[in-house]
Amino acid sequence: MVTFKALAAMALGTAMMFESWGFIMPHQNPTDMLILVNKQNKAPSVPITLVMPDVTPTRPELAENIFMQPEAAAALEDLFNGALEEGITLYATSGYRSYSTQKAIFERKLRKMSERAANASVAKPGYSEHQTGLAMDVEGESSHGAGLVQDFGDTPEGIWLAENCHRFGFIIRYPEGKSDITGYVYEPWHIRYVGKEAAEEIHKLDITFEEYILMIRGDRIAMLEGGESHENALQ
Repeated sequence: MVTFKALAAMALGTAMMFESWGFIMPHQNPTDMLILVNKQNKAPSVPITLVMPDVTPTRPELAENIFMQPEAAAALEDLFNGALEEGITLYATSGYRSYSTQKAIFERKLRKMSERAANASVAKPGYSEHQTGLAMDVEGESSHGAGLVQDFGDTPEGIWLAENCHRFGFIIRYPEGKSDITGYVYEPWHIRYVGKEAAEEIHKLDITFEEYILMIRGDRIAMLEGGESHENALQ
């Protein structure tokens, strides 16, 4: 039986087969909960079904900004309710974004900083996870109104989110110290729905989504190391 430590080491070995993390995923299904969207992989431009989760927005005027795919929206409701049961209050700030909305956000960043800095903090239009309807930016009661800042990760809400969001099918998409892999700075507020099974595995292995996708959709680690299935390897 392969341990989590061994599996993580295998993931690193698989990663080394690539010259960089800039690999392209072919023929991605826009409704796939494990769709990879990053600097190399565009978000699908086809329409997707969106609903508004029954959660509290950061501000009332942001209510129209928190739409998600139905499965992700239901999971977000469970996450917010689970947090509240443990004395943690979360707010939803930004969910689905259209291409035009992302374009406006990116251009606004460019007016404030260099292109290199903008590229590290905001996705270019067409390459944003928000366009999938599977991502949500959140704030907490402690930092309510402060905006999306890295200090959120040190608040009770940010700490709880990092330690518990996997229970509801989410991951911290851009973890600290992983910008060389994800391409983006640390964003403790940005959570991504991947489903409970994948979120649990990513959390236990302490890896990025890019590393996880390499494991399950590149040359499968378990198969390379003796024929075990991915599910059995993780037991």
